[in-house]
Amino acid sequence: MKHLISTLFGTKKPRPVVHELPLGVLIVDIGTELVKALVCRVDGEAGKMRIHGVGKQKQRLGDMYNGGIIDIENVMVNVRRAVKEAEEQAKMRTEAVVLGIAGELVKGTTITVEYERERPDDTITLSELRNLVHKVQWRAYEKARKELTFDTGYSEVEVKLVHSSLVDIRIDSYRVANPIGFKGRHVQVGIFNAFAPLVHFDSLVAIAEGLGRELLSVIVEPYAVSRCFEMEDGGDMSAIFIDIGGGSTDVALVQNGGIVGTKMYGIGGRVFTKRISKHFHVPFLEAEKMKLEYSARKLTGLTHNKVEKIIAGDVATWLDGLQLALEGFTQVDRLPSRIYISGGGSLLPDILGSMASVSWHESLHFATKPQVAPLKPEHITRVVDETGTVKNQQDITPMALANIAYDLTGEERILGKVLRQVTRVIST
Repeated sequence: MKHLISTLFGTKKPRPVVHELPLGVLIVDIGTELVKALVCRVDGEAGKMRIHGVGKQKQRLGDMYNGGIIDIENVMVNVRRAVKEAEEQAKMRTEAVVLGIAGELVKGTTITVEYERERPDDTITLSELRNLVHKVQWRAYEKARKELTFDTGYSEVEVKLVHSSLVDIRIDSYRVANPIGFKGRHVQVGIFNAFAPLVHFDSLVAIAEGLGRELLSVIVEPYAVSRCFEMEDGGDMSAIFIDIGGGSTDVALVQNGGIVGTKMYGIGGRVFTKRISKHFHVPFLEAEKMKLEYSARKLTGLTHNKVEKIIAGDVATWLDGLQLALEGFTQVDRLPSRIYISGGGSLLPDILGSMASVSWHESLHFATKPQVAPLKPEHITRVVDETGTVKNQQDITPMALANIAYDLTGEERILGKVLRQVTRVIST
């Protein structure tokens, strides 16, 4: 198989016309608590991505921090074990890998540029579109550098564009899939971009190289989760997606079918585990087991009540973080009322309970009172689990990555080519 790279920023040039996905593709979600690996096959006739192998490996406390890798050697061992388990179950070896990226320093936002054409009766050309995309991307790059400089405290931060996707194109307020050949006066283009510190991205490249697999793409995880319902409501749905991992929480806002942006903050499931460990004077792993039993309502009444009481403050802090994240979406006048939660941390009943009972939303600009529901594997209809082991919210992120990976098949559209060409220039 010829080597493939469809990252928009990689060291190898991508193929000029199409992205071809091999029959077996590896999906790896490197989480703070667990490394999750899926071995998938594309079922083109049915329009599905089928999971044939699942592997999971526990991470150590010092391997990850806020979604980022801090010990590549140990994480590499964990990734290999998860991949081996998944490939043995699937009885196949994969040739390409899709990696997820997340964490507090991953900045994702949609930049929209609107301009008035001097000659509205002329058709839009490829050159005109390329110039417009170039303006959007440079604006996004400068915005990301400023944000990361502020967040890290360093005057110069090496920033990498890790993910880019066209969100919305309109001509005179009319949405189009490809503007070339259309006439009109007002053109509007929205592009979602995600940036991360170079060191964060390079650690993922090292993982792919250590696996000996072709790096097909690096995908921002909250973006992937936000695309789970892409075909609902004719592609015009609005919702908030919250993924609660071990070390951080990712928030994605979708408005009228397009992703507005993503926010991350460093509070995840480990906060609750550490609180239990400290209160009961037990090791972290024992506290984690206790937390899982509490979530499954398997603890005795007295112990259950104690756990509920001691984590109440951390649940409130987590909810405060969510409020701050949602306040950061200043691009919209009203927040959508549908909220979906996923990730291992979402299994904690107190999270869903606090969002349903506390009036935390009153200070935010929601259209109506928010309705919160867990995001489940069956909601991702284009990904089919053939193993029978993908069962809860903890497995949503790798499934969402597989869902995006399916889109890498088939002929590359002209807009994707333009976006890739422009972002390659900016990333060098």
